[in-house]
Amino acid sequence: EAGDSQQGHGSNNEPYLGDSDDEVISNATDDRVYSSVDEVEPDYELHPIQWSPNSSGLRHITFKKEEKLLFPVSGDRPIDFFFLLIDLIFLETIVRKTNAYAFELFCDPSTTLKSKITKWKDLTVEEFKIFLGLMIDMGLNPKSRLQDYWKKTKTFTPTYGKFMSRDRFLLILRCLHFSISDQNDRLSKVRFLVDYFNNKMTQVYYPQKNLLLDDGMVLWRGRLYFRQDRKNKRHKYGIKLYTLCDPNGLTLKFLIYCGVLEDLGGKGHAANVVLNLMQGKLGVGHSLYMDNYYNSILLAAKLLSKETYCTGTLRVDRKYIPADIKADNLTMGGTITRYGEGIMVGKWKDQRAIVYLSTEHENDMVTVINKRKVKVLKPLPIVKYNGFMKGVDRSDQMQAYYPMERKTLQWSKKMFIHTIQMMIVNAYYLFNKTFQIYRRKMGLHEFTESVKDDLLPDIPAVTRPLPRPTGHMIMKIAKKMGNTNRISSKKCCMCKKSTQYKCLACLGQTFWLVEGM
Repeated sequence: EAGDSQQGHGSNNEPYLGDSDDEVISNATDDRVYSSVDEVEPDYELHPIQWSPNSSGLRHITFKKEEKLLFPVSGDRPIDFFFLLIDLIFLETIVRKTNAYAFELFCDPSTTLKSKITKWKDLTVEEFKIFLGLMIDMGLNPKSRLQDYWKKTKTFTPTYGKFMSRDRFLLILRCLHFSISDQNDRLSKVRFLVDYFNNKMTQVYYPQKNLLLDDGMVLWRGRLYFRQDRKNKRHKYGIKLYTLCDPNGLTLKFLIYCGVLEDLGGKGHAANVVLNLMQGKLGVGHSLYMDNYYNSILLAAKLLSKETYCTGTLRVDRKYIPADIKADNLTMGGTITRYGEGIMVGKWKDQRAIVYLSTEHENDMVTVINKRKVKVLKPLPIVKYNGFMKGVDRSDQMQAYYPMERKTLQWSKKMFIHTIQMMIVNAYYLFNKTFQIYRRKMGLHEFTESVKDDLLPDIPAVTRPLPRPTGHMIMKIAKKMGNTNRISSKKCCMCKKSTQYKCLACLGQTFWLVEGM
């Protein structure tokens, strides 16, 4: 494990490659806005903590589980791991709901005879696999418009039409449906996707000890009650996701933020999100890494009571932070640490002061080599946090390599595509994890190509049709002229040129000029 190797280097005071100081500060900086501290602090109180500069030893918690695949895979190909996560029940459910929605559109009073929905025929699971294969290929070979994939000009490769017509693809995309009937659920249009993904990952895989928690964004500029605005970001508008990942980039669970009125919203929102994402993984010794939006002393104490470590950056305005930590009196490279109730709170002065918390790691200073090849001393909790949180960036990066999303899609269909992308990345990780001992590691592009090829049917080879038989039987004239070796020639019945070939079917009455003979 990466964490174990870093721990070893740190204890021997040997330098190893780490992140730059700027990256640590970037990870510790939070531009998210919330109305008050109460919105993110847990909705309970803690008895006063007696903070001490001396460590009495952090609590030791043994990890009681092991990382493993919980469900057998039917084969050893990428498509087998794809179908491990996207099973027949998932496909049949979407096919059934899509057909029902198409029938609803067909019966709508506003539907005219010229409407394309009148050409609808029921979708099948096999056809839906082709639809998915084409969508995956669109991520591998991006074009500006969907229609461009069916162009037949010289600069395009017109293969899509051999699998599915353009109108049929667009009609399936229009009718794609997976919502549930619940007027009180703002996520009813995508609830099936969220629940299926989270349940499936719980069924097939148990993760390693170290886990990461962060948020992401599915871009969306349209009207939506719970659309999030991030003014200081390049992509300003979208649907906010909370994700639980492992350091390799595998997404274990995700939630969609849909406003302060939801079950997880309001007071203690951030802590509620953490506890919800960690359901089923508390009490077994996991180490959770998260940034200062979620972290608090209250939450750390709650997790510690459930035998779960917690490490990450911390906002200085959180409750119960020691007064010495709040005071800004450190010189460059200096640190200050306070211990209490099994919690370590520290502050380290680099280009700016960074406050952090850990219930697992002492505040040992370790030597790292940053990207400028300079040896620097950093607190072990910061090094651990910054190293493991790369897994979140790795997950986002892998999903962005071959995006299938289109700007003009409805938000629910964007969430469908995003869910499929997460499943492909997860299947890719599980595939390489399973065969890493005796098989070379496969790249994400190669893995996705293999899945796409198996979803699409084989195209029959195009052969030239044989010429239609004319009924003539051509043979050479055998009759010679006189006592010479010259063969008599006749005029061709078609072009009047001399020829030495005749047709037996015509009783030798027609003669043919045979080219090249």
